[in-house]
Amino acid sequence: MDALADILQPYKEIVGSIAAFVTIGQMFSGSFICWDIYKQGSTRGIGIMPFLGGVVMTILNLQYGYILRDDTMIQVNMFGLALNIVYVLIYFNYTQQKVKVWAQIGLAGAVSAALIGYAQTEDPKLVETRFGTIITAFMFYLIASPLFGLKEIIQNKSTEGMPFPIILSGTVVTFMWLLYGIILRNKFLVVQNVVALVLCASQLSLFVIYPSKPKGKDKSKVKAKKTE
Repeated sequence: MDALADILQPYKEIVGSIAAFVTIGQMFSGSFICWDIYKQGSTRGIGIMPFLGGVVMTILNLQYGYILRDDTMIQVNMFGLALNIVYVLIYFNYTQQKVKVWAQIGLAGAVSAALIGYAQTEDPKLVETRFGTIITAFMFYLIASPLFGLKEIIQNKSTEGMPFPIILSGTVVTFMWLLYGIILRNKFLVVQNVVALVLCASQLSLFVIYPSKPKGKDKSKVKAKKTE
């Protein structure tokens, strides 16, 4: 890693700027999913987890920014939080399961409040490392969450419902932060993004193996057109 870090060192500012840029760009990936929801007029086949996860993640990163006193981190996550709240509102407007969504929003709020409360009461000497570990674990959970339905994906032979824009942009973001971590010789950042990159790559491979829509649906559409 040291040899690669030496090679990349002259490009530290460029890599850091690109990493920050693609991170902000990733926050807009949810707009593609919202567009799909708008086109079909409902949230059928689309889960709220990417949006609620984005809300919780930006809240935690915002708190971490305050802990580190990093203005850039605070500003980026303030923007990300506002954007993800808009996504949640759009999802709620189109869903037919409003009670279930309300429950999920309440759970996300409770988790966020509990973790922020922990950050406020933890020993200042330990909170940076421990809260950072919590954020890392939650990030892994969010990235891996589309794989929880792997059995159904294999059975249906379809990746329908998997948030491709978020997964693709997440792959690019984790790769750039991996390079930046190598430049900084930060093992924690390197390990974090290596794991995240493996999870993202494994999900992208599913889009290569399976189509975005079940074959049965495509056939039924063809039959419907013929009868017309």
